[in-house]
Amino acid sequence: METVFLAVIVALIVFVIIVINIFNSLVTLKNAVKNAWAQIDTQLKRRYDLIPNLIECVKGYMEHEKNTFELVVKARSEAMAVKDDIKARSEAENALSGTLKNLFALSENYPELKANQNFLSLQEELASTENKISFARTAYNDAVMMYSNKKEQFPSNIVALLFNFKDYGYFEINENEKEAIKVSF
Repeated sequence: METVFLAVIVALIVFVIIVINIFNSLVTLKNAVKNAWAQIDTQLKRRYDLIPNLIECVKGYMEHEKNTFELVVKARSEAMAVKDDIKARSEAENALSGTLKNLFALSENYPELKANQNFLSLQEELASTENKISFARTAYNDAVMMYSNKKEQFPSNIVALLFNFKDYGYFEINENEKEAIKVSF
């Protein structure tokens, strides 16, 4: 009788250790997702800060492109307004990227602007920031994939369900972002 009791206690301890280990790995992966999102957020903030400077720089040269400026400013405001919804945030960021691409495509028609050192510097900073956003997006999506895999695998899925670990969405680009911008005059 005593050995059965001891075996049950040992099995229970092993079970608790396994659950704790799974729980801790889920927490680690969840925090990796949050950290990756924070990296995206940092780069998006940098982009938001660059846009007003870019608009001011090109305004004097592109006097007839007021509609484009308004679209960029509106897309920036909408992107900044979305906080917790990953899908809505990625859609807003995709719209902002599209308006910025249109702005740069239009700038090709203004040789004086293309020669302006301030514009070139801002364009380079924005391109660098876009690359950093792309890398951060990739890191975030990788972290979400690892977390989701762990959360959906047995027996982790049981622990995730018991402790109510939530799902995280991927930060995806829309189909329009995959195509090059076509500008015609």
